[in-house]
Amino acid sequence: MTFAQIVILSLVQGVTEFLPISSHAHLILTRYLLGLPEGGIAFDVAVHVGTLGAVVVYYWRDMWLMAAGMLRLVTGRGGPGARLFGLIVVATIPVVIAGYLVTVYLGEALNTVPVIAWTTLIFAVALYAADRMCMTLRRIEHMSVWQALAVGVAQVIALVPGVSRSGITMTAARVLGFERTETVRFSLLMSVPAIIGAGVLDGIDLYKSGNLRLESNIGIAIGLSFISALIAIPLMIGWLRRATFMPFVVYRVLLGAGLVAWVYWGYVPT
Repeated sequence: MTFAQIVILSLVQGVTEFLPISSHAHLILTRYLLGLPEGGIAFDVAVHVGTLGAVVVYYWRDMWLMAAGMLRLVTGRGGPGARLFGLIVVATIPVVIAGYLVTVYLGEALNTVPVIAWTTLIFAVALYAADRMCMTLRRIEHMSVWQALAVGVAQVIALVPGVSRSGITMTAARVLGFERTETVRFSLLMSVPAIIGAGVLDGIDLYKSGNLRLESNIGIAIGLSFISALIAIPLMIGWLRRATFMPFVVYRVLLGAGLVAWVYWGYVPT
């Protein structure tokens, strides 16, 4: 990839990773429009590191709380940090199992524009319905183990491109009655093990490939994805403190409708 292409893809990844609009779909579409193949394992590892860093920095208090809670668990004690850590573990289990099965049996088969077009539209409607009709009562501190598991099961659907990991977990949490900013908080904390897992798998593939020498542009990918994600997170949360998910719903509907028109009235390889 050229320097300009790395910059574009890094910014797309950073901005869309935690918004409920599917970063995976946006990367597929961006690469398609630019005529690029997959970004390469080293690039995937780099942008994962960058976006992971943004979550850790923004939610450093929760990360510290969970780290302290893990230590308390070792000594046989509990506490808020240990409980939050346990909820994240429970919510992560379904996607670990399903992710392995999808990787083994489906691979990249679902990474097509028609799939992205329909999932973008369908799950825009789901987010709208959940945000519009469900109550806003609960914070993460009120979440039960079964509710965490339900959000985790919903996350499995995001293995299909266009669904959006952030979008489906926020939708599920809204259905369960959690406040908008709390749905973002739990979704982003859930992203930490998800991103680490994806990064580890990519790292193993990179090691197996024998191409361990990283180019200087990889540092740029890490930096740009980190900075853009760190800007996007507080902007989204600031908006949701005083308004709804409607701008993301409208964006998804427009994008999905445009892609459906492109697929069925234009020319898009399936």
